[in-house]
Amino acid sequence: MTASPSLIALDWGTTSLRAYLLARDESVLARLERPQGILNVPDRNFDAAFAEAVGGWIGRGMLPAIASGMIGSRQGWREAPYADCPAGLDALAKALLPVETTNGVALRIVPGVALVDADGVPDVMRGEETQILGQFAAGESGVAVLPGTHSKWVLVEQGRIGRFATFMTGEAFAALKGHTILGRLMTGDALDGDAFGRGVDHAAHPQAGRGGLLHRIFSARTLGLFDRVKGDALHSYLSGLMIGAEIAEALAWLVQSPTRVTVIGAPELSALYVSALARRGIASTLGLPDAAARGLLRIARAAGLVA
Repeated sequence: MTASPSLIALDWGTTSLRAYLLARDESVLARLERPQGILNVPDRNFDAAFAEAVGGWIGRGMLPAIASGMIGSRQGWREAPYADCPAGLDALAKALLPVETTNGVALRIVPGVALVDADGVPDVMRGEETQILGQFAAGESGVAVLPGTHSKWVLVEQGRIGRFATFMTGEAFAALKGHTILGRLMTGDALDGDAFGRGVDHAAHPQAGRGGLLHRIFSARTLGLFDRVKGDALHSYLSGLMIGAEIAEALAWLVQSPTRVTVIGAPELSALYVSALARRGIASTLGLPDAAARGLLRIARAAGLVA
């Protein structure tokens, strides 16, 4: 017997829109993905983009809808205030922001999560919270990393986001490769596993008298100049250097090094983190597929939108 649809869920980020038609048992009945993130919606007409994306599903009944990600940011449809850490399903469910749609669908936007770190500086996430809550069951604890432009390391405590930290690894890598002298000697971007591992190892253990990341980044230039890393491997070396530095900083932030980390992200990028963590003696588990969709359904259920 085919499951009946119970929720329209949207993972709506900066560059892409992913929509899911979900059943109560968290199975995905239908899905679509478009390069229609919030920065690519003509005239910021999010109502029209929403109607176009889910219009084919509305005929199945007037289902509730829920969305997370940058659609709830200041640049999105409506700004949804952040929920404070620690945050679990109940906290996010209580803070859902209702949005009117012209097609009559009751849409609610997930608020995202914020905290103030030990230095008194705020940190935020939007979208990653749904992936975390879709990955970890109620009462479950662990450490997760969500690689990307702005990587998130998350300490999950009893099914709640206890604390987290953001690392601008992906954005810094792209800027260094594309807009500094480091990219001048790079002749390809295919993965070179040896060069990647060398970069991870070079960044892993900064020591007094040897400098930290700002010093070691320049090695992506000099190793190429002296032909100690070939031009077609320098891209991989710099990637390893940046990811290795992120892991070193994240482990210091965690204070106690974990024995296992859950890596939630795109397969190719996740594989790099699995490799880099292994070089530090840390085991990895790949995140569940459609973790964001699962998280959105669980939030909707906690809010009483789905039975």
